[in-house]
Amino acid sequence: MDNLGWIIPLVVLAILTIWIIGAFNGLVARRNETKNSWSQIDVQLKRRYDLIPNLIETAKGYMKHERETLESVVRARQTCVDFKNAGSVGDLAKAEGALSQSLRSLFAVAESYPDLKANQNMMSLQEELASTENRIGFARQAYNDSVMRLNNSVEQFPGSVIAGFGGFKQAEYWEVESAEERKVVKVQF
Repeated sequence: MDNLGWIIPLVVLAILTIWIIGAFNGLVARRNETKNSWSQIDVQLKRRYDLIPNLIETAKGYMKHERETLESVVRARQTCVDFKNAGSVGDLAKAEGALSQSLRSLFAVAESYPDLKANQNMMSLQEELASTENRIGFARQAYNDSVMRLNNSVEQFPGSVIAGFGGFKQAEYWEVESAEERKVVKVQF
């Protein structure tokens, strides 16, 4: 009976230790999943940033009188690159909204130039950019899903206790900042 008195506390301690290790490893996995999701956004944003100079160069020859529109896109792109390297998720989301708006302006102005609109290179770049925008959207959704899982793990008891000791923090969601981006798009034929 004396040996049984030591075995029960050891079993409880072993179960508790295994649970703590599992909870900690789960938090590490969720944090790494969030970092990976952010990296996927980063890959798509880089793709977008690389396409924009080609788009601008193609449009330049046709849009000599639309210099302000072209410069607006270039400035917005540079702001995004700067925030991507040094800003927060919220800052980057706001800059990305401004870039999307300036690209919409560029495409709206391009509609006034039939030769540009019919240019194969321009059409190809627009199609590539549209595809990239879709990929960015899916990557943002996957990122927000992983942020939700991480934040749930960090906030819910008893994981919150382990998160506090392990230095795990909530991640920031990618959110639309601009009211303009939330509006319903009007399609007219």
